[in-house]
Amino acid sequence: MTRKSRTRYLALTLCLFPGFAWRLVAQDRDFLTPNEVDQIREAQDPNQRLALYVHFAAERIDLLKQYLAKPKPGRSLFIHNTLEDYKNIIEAIDTVSDDALRRHVPIDKGTIQVLAGEQTFLDALQKLKSTQQPDYERYRFVLDEAIATTSDSHDLAMEDGQKRGTELTTQDAKEKKDREAAMPTAEVKERKKAENASEEQKKKVPSLYRPGEKPPPSQQP
Repeated sequence: MTRKSRTRYLALTLCLFPGFAWRLVAQDRDFLTPNEVDQIREAQDPNQRLALYVHFAAERIDLLKQYLAKPKPGRSLFIHNTLEDYKNIIEAIDTVSDDALRRHVPIDKGTIQVLAGEQTFLDALQKLKSTQQPDYERYRFVLDEAIATTSDSHDLAMEDGQKRGTELTTQDAKEKKDREAAMPTAEVKERKKAENASEEQKKKVPSLYRPGEKPPPSQQP
């Protein structure tokens, strides 16, 4: 099932089962701990961020194994939430990768870790699915989502980075063109004017030298 198909399936499910929709809204929460958020903020290099997300996903898989090791009343909620958090982490991996490729930043090291990690995660999730414990139906849907999301992410990581970056740039340009086509002409002109001004500002390098002064010979290009 593709992501588009899964989205349609989810939309249909929300229409047929409004109680299920309420639970989804109620569980709209942060998928990373405060400590994990701090680690992500400190890791500016996308390769480091990818490695961190793989590590966080591995911890969620270990947590799932712990929950499933012993049948306990009410554990299905913790399993469900952990699977949701895991799925969001995998989607964050795709976001980091796409952003880096758009900026032509190499992510070879991070991608290697993503490929190895996600293959291990897929194996673990498939094993959980095949077990089908008594409370399986309570987390079946989100487990299927986690498996499909991981499979899609793994396929993306397998693609050629340069080709994927080109496709993303082309897609962004098309979306921007479509948005501008739906805007009034005056608004488009104002946006382009603002973008040009921003680009010009980026090109200007601030200088601490007075007019006519030059940097010492050792600092001249």
